[in-house]
Amino acid sequence: MIGLTNLWIDGRTVMSPELNRRRALFVLGKIDEILSWERSVEREKDSRFVDLGRYLCEVRAGQYWRVDNLKSFDEFLEKKFPESRRKAYYLLAIHEHLTRVPKTQLREVGWTKARELVKVARRDGQEFICAPWVHKAKELPREEFKREVERYLTGKETEPWEIIYFKLYKSQLKVVERALETAALMLGSDKSRGYSLEMICADFLAGAALTTDGSELDLEHSASSSYSSAAPEQPVSVELKENE
Repeated sequence: MIGLTNLWIDGRTVMSPELNRRRALFVLGKIDEILSWERSVEREKDSRFVDLGRYLCEVRAGQYWRVDNLKSFDEFLEKKFPESRRKAYYLLAIHEHLTRVPKTQLREVGWTKARELVKVARRDGQEFICAPWVHKAKELPREEFKREVERYLTGKETEPWEIIYFKLYKSQLKVVERALETAALMLGSDKSRGYSLEMICADFLAGAALTTDGSELDLEHSASSSYSSAAPEQPVSVELKENE
C-alpha cells in the first residue's frame, strides 16, 4: 500500500500500524515542547525526562515520524537529538524497564540515576525489587550510586577513577561523539564511555607504532602538523565522565 512501510520480523511481513495523524501531531508537539523547554531551563530539565521517554516510546510504536515524512525512527532521533541520540535511547530504556517505579519517584531520582537503575532492572528481570534501589538512588550521590550498581552487577569493587577535562573545538565535537558511539556499538552498550575512549586510544597507539617503527619524533611531528593546519577557533570545555 502506498505510504506504508512493510516490516520483516521472524520471516513474516508485518504491515505498519495505521497512522493516527491527530495523535501523532500532539505527541510530536509535546516532544518539541519538552526539548525546547530543556534548552531554556537547564537547572530543572531532569523533571520532564519521564514524559519525554513515554512520548518517544509512543512515537516508535506508532511510527509517528511518518508525519514529518521521515524514513525511520533513527532518522527521527537524529533530527530531534542532533548532538547525541544516546540520551534518547536511555530515556526509552527507562520508560520500558522501570515500570514498577512510580513516576513521581523517578522524577526525584533524575534521569542519570534512573539510567543506572535500568541496568539493575535488566539484570534482575521479574525479580527486580525497586524500593530499596530507589531509596539508594535518592540517598547516595550520583557517582557513589553508580559504584553501588557496579558492585551489584559485577560482584566486585570498581577500580579507582578520575574525571578528565578537555578543551575541544566545536567542529571536533561531532567527530569525538561519533567515535565514542561507534566504539560503543563494537564493544557493547554496557561499556562506559571511558572504556570506549581507552580502546580508541589503544587502537591509535597500536597503529602509530606500526607506521612509525616506534619513533616518537615522527608521531609528535605528525600531530603538530595536523594541529597547525587547522583553522583557529574558540575552544569549548568538555568534561568526560564515566557516567555519561
